[in-house]
Amino acid sequence: LVLAERVGFTGPEIMFTANDTPASEFQKARALGAIINLDDLSHLPYVAEHAGLPDLLCFRYNPGSLKEGNLIIGKPEEAKYGLTRNQLLTGYQKARNLGVNRFGLHTMVASNELNVDYFVETARLMFALAVELWQELGIRLEFINLGGGLGIPYRPDDQPINLNQLSQGIQAAYNDIIVAAGLHPLTLSLECGRIITGPFGCLVSRVRHIKRTYKTFVGLDASMADLMRPGLYGAYHHISLPAKLTAPVAGQYDVTGSLCENNDKFAIDRPLPEPAIGDLVVIHDTGAHGQAMGFNYNGKLRPAELLLRPDGSVQQIRRAETLEDYFATIDFTDLPEFHC
Repeated sequence: LVLAERVGFTGPEIMFTANDTPASEFQKARALGAIINLDDLSHLPYVAEHAGLPDLLCFRYNPGSLKEGNLIIGKPEEAKYGLTRNQLLTGYQKARNLGVNRFGLHTMVASNELNVDYFVETARLMFALAVELWQELGIRLEFINLGGGLGIPYRPDDQPINLNQLSQGIQAAYNDIIVAAGLHPLTLSLECGRIITGPFGCLVSRVRHIKRTYKTFVGLDASMADLMRPGLYGAYHHISLPAKLTAPVAGQYDVTGSLCENNDKFAIDRPLPEPAIGDLVVIHDTGAHGQAMGFNYNGKLRPAELLLRPDGSVQQIRRAETLEDYFATIDFTDLPEFHC
């Protein structure tokens, strides 16, 4: 919320989706005039008590077994997000009784999905629900947010999602369901963070050590603290050695960091040219879920971020962390003396 505020977004330009959210964050969202998207029925009285209910409110829908999730988010019925259909109907009724006059609907049941049909099917599901809300409760939605999840081609042989096909499929579903029910106009939105930022960032590292035991490990000066996705859920990121782009594959390597965790691996059994100590290594498509998911475990310090401009110039947009940053929150001044 503060980041959105600092870069100039205000009011309904901001969509704030609750997720075990404290009162202070609801209060900040209300102060900014953000659209508040509730994740649970219990949030309704909580927001009313701690921040006051807005005139416009949204609920997040979890379709359960009506919709299959994908690898990253998993089965909707096992996800912690969103309300069931019956809870949703109750939520809209209660919100209206508490004075809310305008409503939206949200869902997100996939992450990094490249199949256009998946999103079109989700749109049809949501449009049908909008018709139900109108027919059963007399509530006419102002908008539907279809959530995020639009994927990017992390693997060299992946095909990018066809955005023209996607928009045409959603438009056809809109005409078939929303227009046919007399509920046009209805604002539609998507949360496209990954597709906007993901392909435009790289983690640049260097080979620090090469270890040969039962396998060959290429140890980098980066770690999972800089890019968590591969270690967290086995996500693939393409890896290249800029000085050896035309060199033949020499073998399979585990590309690792220096955390004391065996899942600190950027790649397992990855075919690569023969690496050498000091080689630059580029880990591609880290513009999303890279720095934002970074951490300081094992005392690791997060790296600087550099922006490459169209004219070829480079600008630092985030400095590297220092030990002073790492220890800044620890109060050493009044620690009692102790002896081993």
